[in-house]
Amino acid sequence: MMLGRKQSLKGEPVLADYGPDEAFNESADIEWVNKRWVRRLMRGCALLSLASVSCNTPKTFEKFEFMQTTTFSVDSVVTVLFTSEMIAKMHIRGILKGDRPYLQDHWCQFDASMVFFLWISVILQIFEMLSIVPRFSYLSILRAPRPLIMIRFLRVFLKFSMPKSRINQIFKRSSQQIYNVTLFFLFFMSLYGLLGVQFFGELKNHCVTVNTSKPEDITINSLAIPDTYCSLDPSSGYQCPEGMKCMKLERLSRYIIGFNGFDEFVTSFFTVYQAASQEGWVFIMYRAIDSLPGWRAVLYFSTMIFFLAWLVKNVFIAVITETFNEIRVQFQQMWGVRGHIQNSSASQILIGDDSGWKLVTLDENKHGGLAPEFCHKILRSPHFRLLVMCVILANGIVTATMRFRHDERPRQVFYEKYYYIELGFTALLNLETIFKIWCLGWRGYWKHSIHKFELLLAIGTTIHVIPGFYMTGFTYFQVLRVVRLIKASPLLEDFVYKIFGPGKKLGSLIIFTMCLLIISSSISMQLFCFLDFTKFETFAEAFMSMFQILTQEAWVEVMDETMLRTRSVLAPLVAVYFILYHLFVTLIVLSLFVAVILDNLELDEDIKKLKQLKYREQSAEIKETLPFRLRIFEKFPDSPLMVTLHKVPSDFNLPKVRESFMRQFVYETEDDENSKGAIQKISEEVDDDSKIVYRKQKSLKVLSTLPKVRVVNLELKKTAVAHFINDSNNQRLMLGDSSMIPVPGSKGPLKPQGTINSMKQLRIDHKKFGSRSIRRSVRSGSIKLKQTYEHLMENGDIGVNRVTSNRARPHDLDIKLLQAKRQQAEMRRNQREEDLRENHPFFDTPLFAVPRESRFRKFCQLIVYARYDARLKDPLTGKERKVQYKTLHNFLGLVTYLDWVMIAMTTLSSLSMMFETPSYRVMENVTLQIAEYCFVIFMSIELALKILADGLFFTPKAYVKDVAALLDVFIYLVSLTFLCWMPKSVPPKSGAQLLIILRCLRPLRIFTLVPHMSKVVYELCRGFKEILLVSTLLILLMFIFASYGVQLYGGRLARCNDPNITRREDCVGVFWRRVFVTKMKVLPGENESYPAILVPRVWANPRRFNFDNIGDAMLALFEVLSFKGWLDVRDVLIKSLGPVHAIYIHIYIFLGCMIGLTLFVGVVIANYSENKGTALLTVDQRRWCDLKKRLKIAQPLHLPPRPDGKKFRAFIYDITQNIKFKRCVAVMVLINSALLAVTWNKEEAHTDILATVSMICTLVFMVEVVMKNIAFTPRGYLQSRRNRYDLFVTVTGVIWMFFHIMFKNDLTYFVGFMVVILRFFTITGKHATLKMLMLTVGVSVCKSFFIIFGMFLLVFFYALAGTILFGTVKYGEGIGRRANFESPVTGVAMLFRIVTGEDWNKIMHDCMIQPPYCTPAANYWETDCGNFTGSLIYFCTFYVIITYIVLNLLVAIIMENFSLFYSNEEDALLSYADIRNFQNTWNIVDIHQRGVIPVRRVKFILRLLKGRLEVDPQKDRLLFKHMCYELERLHNGEDVTFHDVINMLSYRSVDIRKALQLEELLAREEFEYIIEEEVAKQTIRTWLEGCLKKIRHKQQNSLIAGLQATNETTAVSEPVEEKKNVQSPEQENETEVKENEPTARKPKLVSLPRSDSIGSSSGRKYLAPTLSDPEKERIITKKKNNRHQPVVVNKNLSHLNESENRLPREVFNNKTTVPKASSAVHEVRDWWNEQLAYVSSSDED
Repeated sequence: MMLGRKQSLKGEPVLADYGPDEAFNESADIEWVNKRWVRRLMRGCALLSLASVSCNTPKTFEKFEFMQTTTFSVDSVVTVLFTSEMIAKMHIRGILKGDRPYLQDHWCQFDASMVFFLWISVILQIFEMLSIVPRFSYLSILRAPRPLIMIRFLRVFLKFSMPKSRINQIFKRSSQQIYNVTLFFLFFMSLYGLLGVQFFGELKNHCVTVNTSKPEDITINSLAIPDTYCSLDPSSGYQCPEGMKCMKLERLSRYIIGFNGFDEFVTSFFTVYQAASQEGWVFIMYRAIDSLPGWRAVLYFSTMIFFLAWLVKNVFIAVITETFNEIRVQFQQMWGVRGHIQNSSASQILIGDDSGWKLVTLDENKHGGLAPEFCHKILRSPHFRLLVMCVILANGIVTATMRFRHDERPRQVFYEKYYYIELGFTALLNLETIFKIWCLGWRGYWKHSIHKFELLLAIGTTIHVIPGFYMTGFTYFQVLRVVRLIKASPLLEDFVYKIFGPGKKLGSLIIFTMCLLIISSSISMQLFCFLDFTKFETFAEAFMSMFQILTQEAWVEVMDETMLRTRSVLAPLVAVYFILYHLFVTLIVLSLFVAVILDNLELDEDIKKLKQLKYREQSAEIKETLPFRLRIFEKFPDSPLMVTLHKVPSDFNLPKVRESFMRQFVYETEDDENSKGAIQKISEEVDDDSKIVYRKQKSLKVLSTLPKVRVVNLELKKTAVAHFINDSNNQRLMLGDSSMIPVPGSKGPLKPQGTINSMKQLRIDHKKFGSRSIRRSVRSGSIKLKQTYEHLMENGDIGVNRVTSNRARPHDLDIKLLQAKRQQAEMRRNQREEDLRENHPFFDTPLFAVPRESRFRKFCQLIVYARYDARLKDPLTGKERKVQYKTLHNFLGLVTYLDWVMIAMTTLSSLSMMFETPSYRVMENVTLQIAEYCFVIFMSIELALKILADGLFFTPKAYVKDVAALLDVFIYLVSLTFLCWMPKSVPPKSGAQLLIILRCLRPLRIFTLVPHMSKVVYELCRGFKEILLVSTLLILLMFIFASYGVQLYGGRLARCNDPNITRREDCVGVFWRRVFVTKMKVLPGENESYPAILVPRVWANPRRFNFDNIGDAMLALFEVLSFKGWLDVRDVLIKSLGPVHAIYIHIYIFLGCMIGLTLFVGVVIANYSENKGTALLTVDQRRWCDLKKRLKIAQPLHLPPRPDGKKFRAFIYDITQNIKFKRCVAVMVLINSALLAVTWNKEEAHTDILATVSMICTLVFMVEVVMKNIAFTPRGYLQSRRNRYDLFVTVTGVIWMFFHIMFKNDLTYFVGFMVVILRFFTITGKHATLKMLMLTVGVSVCKSFFIIFGMFLLVFFYALAGTILFGTVKYGEGIGRRANFESPVTGVAMLFRIVTGEDWNKIMHDCMIQPPYCTPAANYWETDCGNFTGSLIYFCTFYVIITYIVLNLLVAIIMENFSLFYSNEEDALLSYADIRNFQNTWNIVDIHQRGVIPVRRVKFILRLLKGRLEVDPQKDRLLFKHMCYELERLHNGEDVTFHDVINMLSYRSVDIRKALQLEELLAREEFEYIIEEEVAKQTIRTWLEGCLKKIRHKQQNSLIAGLQATNETTAVSEPVEEKKNVQSPEQENETEVKENEPTARKPKLVSLPRSDSIGSSSGRKYLAPTLSDPEKERIITKKKNNRHQPVVVNKNLSHLNESENRLPREVFNNKTTVPKASSAVHEVRDWWNEQLAYVSSSDED
């Protein structure tokens, strides 16, 4: 598949043709076999051989007799050449011995097998020519492997620039994944296969005439027309009409009744596969509905389509895409780097002038052309380009107006005038081409690829207007002109370039698909050409058949037709062959197209990081401006409410001064220079005391100074006001008011809410803060001040932004800046709103009538905003509380109580609408009107409350502020209008009918009421641009092909409905037309003919399509785009105009469906990931996100520890945990499930035996459950969900046994097989891969709940509308007894069928029926006519929205979850093995199986872990301490959960700089820094406390003596430590000592406090620091060898290097650290320096 030819240069080892990876030695090129021309000749022979075998069929020889001798001679020559090559290679390399023997090389083995088949083929052809072998002989099967010789030609391109091992690894992995997914697919297929056998069994009951006595006597005239299935049970299924009876057609051959059904497991499996391909499934379902109780079939088939066709099959796309992504990374150099659109190779520079900047090409004036400069100006001008585009557009539009009519005029009459118009356009565009060549010169013109395309079009269209060539194949050049319009839209041009620019990938994929089709067609042709039927007689037919299977349209028919003609022994093999081919092309090849397109839409890793920053900047720029509906108030003059202050003594709180009001006094001019330091300056001029802005000022006695302020100059007035405001602010500040305080240094404190106005605020002062690590930085994203005095520094300043780092990366600051910027904007916006609130009495007053603060309004708000509060968080501590049924609580708190009421009301109202049918209408039924009245009343109340609480339009939280609210109002108005009007007569296509249809929008109200649903819609609409671009491209493609179709096929497809008549003038009178009765191969009896009716002859177009005008042609091609109906187009074209015209529809299908539709899939997936935010994540970040989600799902193992004390229980425990025991149980499950391979029917003899065996199996499972209960204890056993499920199934099985033995009736058999089906599910838990994929699908279903629900609402709305539009349409080809719109329920079923694409176009055409083919009437419920425009809009919009967009969202969700569960071991940050290892370790420590453990036990877990999570307490002491402290800090020393520990480990096991996104990274770095600091402090504190205790114990010794004694215990570990200043205690505290060391030379001394020694279950002793429980520390004396020098210490301290300068100061200046011991501290410091000298001298010794 990966085609990319490596050019071999001279001097490089030449790659041999028989082994792409084998190079020859120098002397080898003497051999003729290895010469280049020989290798090329052999490749040519391979192609010749393929061509020859493709022509080698009896039918080809019949048509072209010379082909027999030609193929024979070609085969003979090729065979001789290949044989001689093989012999030569054997001679050079040896056959079985030698350096590289011939038969031990894989490629050589392949070559030899090809030679063998070539000889067989030649010999067979000799026999055929001599007539020894008959003409149609099954021996032609021997030629089938020959087409594989094509691989010989292709493998030269498969040269990888990678080591072979890497390639093998990739293919091994991808094939492993595909194998696993296939296994999963088989599991579901088997499940549905078994269910089908038990649910339906043999569906063979047909309605036959009363006089039919035996099934064997049946003829085609005995059956109902059309053939109908029926039920023998009168209470269910379909009952035959009068004159007919229901009969079971037993003992009829499969070849008569058809191959599908549910008779036994194999047939059922085959049928399930067929149905899962969404081809023909509804007819099997209708058959089951007619034969049995309806609910079974509906439940079975709808779930099957959902799981098998939509979910499991899409897992394949996920696998292929994942694998492809990986291969892409490996092959990046092979595909080549993506280029950019460049108009020329010349360099470009920026030139600036008064008007602005522009890019100018340097060599622009050096033209090779002869034209003067004036012409170049014209060529470069946008007007010229616009003119050309207009000409092309006009050409397209004019051609599109061509119409053909069937009124017996000759065809050329309709296009005569178009010929002259076309001449004009061609002349104009040829002039354009000549003008360009004249201007640019031939060289300059030819180097642009777009010009080559234009030249090709010019030449092609010129030939096209030559009279003999007009309206022939050359029309393609004319219609392709429209493609040039893509250049008119840069957006579209970029998109097209993005998708098709890297052409190698898509090109190689198309070539791969074509080669696959050619090889498979040739093989199939050789396998089936002797069967003598049209599907595989010649290569062209075989190619069309295989292409048909690729498109999935009627592929079952190709398979059935072939099976009918083979013997019963071979028929299953034929089925397997076609199914495997279908599986491969539909799942793998089509998924590859999606993978390539997704890959083209993917960004490069470095661009992703840039985009992440860009995205952050955009998200930070919140709108500063208010929406227009609020800005309108700014247009009115201010009229604030005033207040008079009589006395403001300093004892009272000053009120919060209204800034918007005061501002007009403080600044008269809004000039930056005036306002810069306004208040400080003025204050300095007037009053020297006011230098510190935030000092409490002297209170202003406003009453006494008021006259002065009026009289005195402006400066004093300003100062007075400034002091006044500052006083107010200061008082609020001291009282801890948390509202914003103006920041000094900004443009005066009265700027809106004192936000940061410039970068100055964020200036970093290294000297001031010292060299802190970024992890230390205070997270100052929020500048809101805390409610304590911490924020006041010594000088009265406010410490706003202490963002500082000496090694901060530029974007670390960036994020702080962005956050500040965002808050700034938000505050400005809030300030503006605040100003309007203060200055406009009508602002925020609902309906300009309800006062802003009135009780009534507050009461309304109380009702509107009241919602269920689950109190999941503790109100005091803010921690999450443990609540049962958390999901339910969250669900109840999803929306407000009022919305809940409305959701219930809307649902009830929609349910009542479900009962409305054309015969049971709401206008005539009081019961249905009740729901209508209730809905309108409730919605009136709701709207009234919401509008009174928040206003309608001109208030901040107005009700009508987005599209959702508009939809609500619209639904309300429609409902109200309908309720008031209630029209009694509703003519079709009238306003009243439109009103009733609009009323069906009501269920969509749920979209606006449930926030999650509106989010889905919003996300879809956000990605609408790309969807629109893809639609534009597809419409363009459709237009090109439709225009071509009109010109070539317009007016030529009409024919007579009597197949025997070919000329129009003979098509008169009547004839007998055979009626279709059944798909069964039943023949008429003796003296009987086929049922037929008398029909008038008509000359007309085909029923569902024509190319007479552009509209019909576009519709036909739109239908074909969904793969539906293209076979009809193909067959009509072949029959009317000849086989060569079939190429047209094949090319269209390939381009439109393979690339166009996969583009839809790709774009929807890409949009989804963009909305989720995963599109911009780098590989590491995506893996980290996956890991977090995976850990969220991981649960503690519910496996109790082994009961060591109790022998019997331990023995049973060992048995249950043994792998052989588990395998035996799995085998038993499979045996039990195999009992369902035939139907359990009470009448059949075998059923009893099967039930008995099933009982024995149930007993075995019961024994297993009992054993596990003994081993785990019942409480331990019930911990696991899987065990609970096992117990439930087993108990049900035992109850069933009891009842079955007693009663033995149909019900017990039903329960019996359901128990086995439930048991079958347990197999997924026993297989790791199945379990993972099951999780993928399970989580996908949960995640896509809202999407699926949204889809259902859409379908429901369409079903209600369909009932009104098409509820009474007469039956036709697609609409019938089972499929119709007679009620909303059947409408939903019908639309579900349309979603799978099953004959949707036939249904659409049935709904378009117009008079005279139907009966018009006065009311829509009385007519049986359809609605042409209604039908077109209805079905096309439905199909596009649901099939192309919503279903692809499911694929997107599966892909997201697939990478989550199914990551590769070596890719994942933590593999499943690591998580499993952690679960096992947790299981040992958490003995009570509660999922929580005391924090002091965490160290046990950390010590027991192995693998990637292992922490060595000796090597990584510091890390060990940090981890313990992190968990201790998490819940303030309380118990920690399973997820707490594994989340902490996951952070510690990744490189956070690569894996985390910016915000999370900053938070994590800061958190880890705090932990480092705390651990260091705590260690020092512990050490010093130990020292002080000894001082108290040993009063007789001096402090220094005591400390020296302490130190000598660990003398050797100090040299390094002491240089590291304070940190030595930390290491001393941790030194581990072995007990069996030789006795020390120095006397025993008292050691430092150490942690307890810990014994694990295996008896190993650990000694480690326990930060978790310092209280327990004891003094332990140990023997110590003086020379023992741990070298490790150095590394361990690297963690604290950053903070070494800072720690002593912080610890020793911190008076709280060592209470009442300041003198001791000084002594310790002196002693420290002595020690340094002492240790260094002892070290030298």
